[in-house]
Amino acid sequence: MSNPASELPGSAYLTRSLNATPVRHTRNTAIVSREVAGETIVVPICRGVGDLDSVYTFNPVGRSLWRLLENGLSAEELANWVATHYEVDARQALLDVQCYLAELQEIGLIRTV
Repeated sequence: MSNPASELPGSAYLTRSLNATPVRHTRNTAIVSREVAGETIVVPICRGVGDLDSVYTFNPVGRSLWRLLENGLSAEELANWVATHYEVDARQALLDVQCYLAELQEIGLIRTV
């Protein structure tokens, strides 16, 4: 059976990354996320109240990745999705996804599982 990742540009890099035990990322449960007029709006919750000083929105790729994070995926799985749906090679997709995840982690919107 063929590996779908091997058919992607830069797949050797992604396949090497997939051989390690992946760290999974998921949304922080202390946030509220809603789709409003085609935009994804994310608001952290602090002591039961929305922190309106920290409201986040995403571009279309970020919005799709945010939805996927509901399932607890690894950076490699997210990068594979990006490389499959957009014209970007697997290595660049992984670098971009890792940067996106680091930013989300830094502001507390995701956690590792």
